[in-house]
Amino acid sequence: MFRKIINSIVGSSEEERRAELQRNLIRHEAQIGGALFGPIPEGGRRDFFCLDERTWVWHEEWTDTQGQHRNRTTRYTVRPNSILKTQDGGHYQEISEEEAIHLRLAVQLYQQRTKTEMYSFV
Repeated sequence: MFRKIINSIVGSSEEERRAELQRNLIRHEAQIGGALFGPIPEGGRRDFFCLDERTWVWHEEWTDTQGQHRNRTTRYTVRPNSILKTQDGGHYQEISEEEAIHLRLAVQLYQQRTKTEMYSFV
């Protein structure tokens, strides 16, 4: 997989290659993160990833019981004394202590899995 990522960016300028590599690494990390929470339903998609040093993103797409395509994006912003959450671009709100614990566990699993599956050779 890593070779495929590298091969897809050969021939571009240094800056373009670096940006493309970053996007591809985030995409792959997001797939790993999305699989942390159990099987992904047929035709669905789930991503969980670290966007930058303070931002975590959960994105899920599915088909509901009426056959409608649905999606939800949740963005968590980690601050020194709180974690804020927004869904689908709505207003930010502070998360509960319980949700913060779940997020922390998810982040720990994400870090373990991406380290093992992507970066263990480094």
